[in-house]
This record gives sequence, structure tokens and C-alpha cells, in this order.
Amino acid sequence: MEILIAGAGIGGLTAALSLHHVGFDRVRIVEAAPELRPLGAGVNLLPNAVRELAALGLFGELAAVSARTDEIGYYARTGGLIWRDDRSAGSGHRWPQLSLHRGRLHTVLTEAVRARLGADAIVTDARLTGFTELPDGRLEAALDHGRGTSSSTLRADVLVGADGIRSAVRATLYPDEGAPSWQGATVWRGTTWVPPFLGGTSMLVTGDGTQKVVAYAMSPEPDAEGRVLVNWAASRPVDDGADADRSDWNRPVPQTKFLPHFEGWDLGFLDVTALLADSAGAFEYPMLDRDPLPRWSFGHTTLLGDAAHAMCPMGSGGTTQAIIDARALAYCLATGGNTEDALAAYEEHRRPAMTELQLANRNMGPEIVIDMTYDRAPEGFRRASDVIPAAELADVARHHAEIGAFDPVAASTGSPWTV
Repeated sequence: MEILIAGAGIGGLTAALSLHHVGFDRVRIVEAAPELRPLGAGVNLLPNAVRELAALGLFGELAAVSARTDEIGYYARTGGLIWRDDRSAGSGHRWPQLSLHRGRLHTVLTEAVRARLGADAIVTDARLTGFTELPDGRLEAALDHGRGTSSSTLRADVLVGADGIRSAVRATLYPDEGAPSWQGATVWRGTTWVPPFLGGTSMLVTGDGTQKVVAYAMSPEPDAEGRVLVNWAASRPVDDGADADRSDWNRPVPQTKFLPHFEGWDLGFLDVTALLADSAGAFEYPMLDRDPLPRWSFGHTTLLGDAAHAMCPMGSGGTTQAIIDARALAYCLATGGNTEDALAAYEEHRRPAMTELQLANRNMGPEIVIDMTYDRAPEGFRRASDVIPAAELADVARHHAEIGAFDPVAASTGSPWTV
């Protein structure tokens, strides 16, 4: 069986490794970029994603370039702790949450694909523009090269669309869908070297009901000056949606464009304003997602990752769920009988939960606890439990973890996708 994957991002690379792991040796990835480069900002691998990458033999390499995140701390803008979500081994997690630069994760996966599947397994400068189903059930993909100066075709028995939020595979299946949905907010990202905060293993989420900042370390060790590299993302609603059709993570902007909105944010243990200001640069993009689909798979074609379920960046789930998609897809193709039945089984396993997660993230995901607390105590509080019962806050975190299957019980059992 020949399997063609559109997109050499995290999901596409993990799919290739997973397919090879279960015995498929004719797998090829086509990627629009002329070359693969370690782009992007920080990403979080939730415990269930770490479990799946460990099953592919990659845990040691990833742990060496990652920071361990043992807890998520949700704080009010005034500095009060709202809720602490424990991700440590003491909370029952067998696998850690790893935080790292997306480029490092991408490099580990790319090198593994080339080592295991061959140097020619990834074809760059090959943008998939569409595909057709042939009478024999095989698929023919149309590819552009050199920014459209030439073209070619490739045939395969299975086509996997892992080509992101602007997927050409999805657009072929749903030609009238249109652009991604803008959720009315803009996000700015950057990285800054700072001394460790909150013990050095905590992710910070803070806000005031309108604006939010997320920050976490992503370097495995401090530098010679005792600093760690912290990834941050600041977001706020904006009135002008003129740029809502843009999703380029590499659009640089000066900090002066957004810093005034976060002036004076000092939590005591971290000066948030300085964190944003001291970054070497900042990048801007609109908060986009896609509406849930009624169907991912048609014939011998299916979708994966952002192409299937692009979601707002709440709860660090996007990268993790693309990895789980990849493992589930390989499992179903290896165990699910004929191709159409296997793809239907994959979709049955994954689509309902991802639809629920997409909608939950539109409603702020676990970060909703910040808005809930601000609505009830906009001037701050002495103890969060005086404002919202601890059980109510815990239920928000538990529900989101169970949807994404990274709660301690689900994530600490053996991989359900092992053949």
C-alpha cells in the first residue's frame, strides 16, 4: 500500500513514523516549503502525546531538548492564585508534560523520518493543490513546484491531509467552506530569557477577563546566567477583523503595538510587562480556528491535525491532538480491514472528541477559570475559594482533560494505539 501524506508538520511527520512503525514501508510526505526549517514558537506535549512519542522510541531525544512542566498555574491579573493543575508524577501522571521549541520537536521528528523511512521520504517544494479519485480507487494528487512554475502528479492508495488550517485536501473535500473562522482576538508571541519563576517547572496563565498572558520555560537547563528561555503568548480582543484571514506565525511586529495593553502587569514573582518588553522580537497572528466537520474521511482520503480540527490555542491541545490522530490513524490502517473501513474507524475514534474539544476551546477551554473569577471579583481576592468553590474550578480542569484524554487515568495507561 502506498500512502501519501500532505504536509510535513508535526502531525504529518508523526503519521509517517507511526505508519512505518506498524509495517507500512511505502509512505511519502509532500511539503510545500522549499526546505524544512525549525520555525515557530513554543509547544507543549501533554502527557498522552509524550506517551505516544515514547512508543515510537523518541522520549530520550525529546526530553533532552525540553523543559518539564509539572503544573499549570492560573492567576488573576492582580496576582492571586485561582487554580493549580498538577501534572507531576505525584498527581498520578506516568508521563511528563514536555515544553519545548516547536523547531526542536520538528527537527527530532524530521530526522527520525529520514533515518527510518529514507532520505527521499519527504519531498519539499511540492505543494498539493488538489486530487482526484481514479476508477481503480487510487488517488492522483496534483502538485505545484517552484511557487507554481512547474507541476507534477503522484499516485497513492491512501491520501492523508495533514496540511494545516488552510488544507488543500480539506478544500477539495469541502470546496465551499471558505476561510478559517476568526475568533475576534489577536495573539502575540515571543521568547525571553528570564530567571526561573514558580519553581521553574510551572506554566503561568494570567489575565483580567479580557486580556491573557501564557508563559512557560522551554529550555531544559538554565544558561550561564541562571536564566531559562521562556515562551510567552499575549492575547486580547480587537475590533478590526481586517487581518483575520492571515495566519502567518512569522509576521514580526514591534512590542509597542501591544505592550501598552499590558502595562503594569507585575505578579510579584514575575514582571509580565518586562517579560513581553525584553523579548528579542514579537510575532502577531489572529486567533483562528475551523468549524467542526461532519465527516473527515471520503473513500481513501482522510484528514489529520489542524486540517481536520483546527482549534483555538487553549489548553495546549493542538499539537498533542495531531500526534494522537497520527497514532490512531496508523493503528486503524493496520488493524481495520479494508481501507475505507479503517478510515471510518479512525474517524469514529477521533472526530467526536475533537469536535467537543474545538467547541470547548472556543469557550476558552480551561482558561475560562480566569474569566469566571474576574466576573465575580474584578478587584481581586484573598483566596480564590472565597469567590468560586474549589470543586467548581477542579471540575473545569477535569472536564477539559477528559475530553483531550490527558487526565492521569487515561494518559497513564498503556497506549491504546499499539499494534
